[in-house]
Amino acid sequence: MTPQGDALKLFISALGLAMVFEGILYFAFPNQIRELAKRLPSIPSGVIRTFGITVMAAGLIVIYLGRRYF
Repeated sequence: MTPQGDALKLFISALGLAMVFEGILYFAFPNQIRELAKRLPSIPSGVIRTFGITVMAAGLIVIYLGRRYF
């Protein structure tokens, strides 16, 4: 397979895995997700952005550590 094909395969696998993890939360905690959705409009945009960038950074660290050491 070409390097582009390998990259696309990895991307699709990673996207699928992210969807599985996201779905686990909705499956396991539907009532809590509903309550969070009700409260989201009252949470300041800065707090949501900070949470988002923190989760992205943590994800990048996990990817780096996984590829570096395993």
